[in-house]
Amino acid sequence: MQRTMLKAKLHRVSVTASELGYEGSCAIDELLLDAADIREYEQIDIYNVNNGERFTTYAIRGQRGSGMISVNGAAARKAAPGDILIIAAYASYTELELNNYEPKLVYVDEHNRIKRIGAQIPAQAA
Repeated sequence: MQRTMLKAKLHRVSVTASELGYEGSCAIDELLLDAADIREYEQIDIYNVNNGERFTTYAIRGQRGSGMISVNGAAARKAAPGDILIIAAYASYTELELNNYEPKLVYVDEHNRIKRIGAQIPAQAA
């Protein structure tokens, strides 16, 4: 049996651009892609914290160190500059692979610069 699990998450990134006329995808700062182990053209799910939109697209590399999160093509109707997104990638794992399973969770500051990378969601403050 295989289970589909969260592979990687970019948590609360800020949209820097929304390009309706551009070929569909989401351009993401190369540093963030590398930190999350998301490959160019890999399927990603995007959850817009501001408006509740949830959609699927694919990742493309944005300029390294730019903080870029550009939602492009038809998806540009679902996210605007300044919106906060959660970007997730999933993968299928066998039961044996799950023995060593750890997602890559990448947390950023307000400029999309990496603050912390971990495998555990931090406990919520009471």
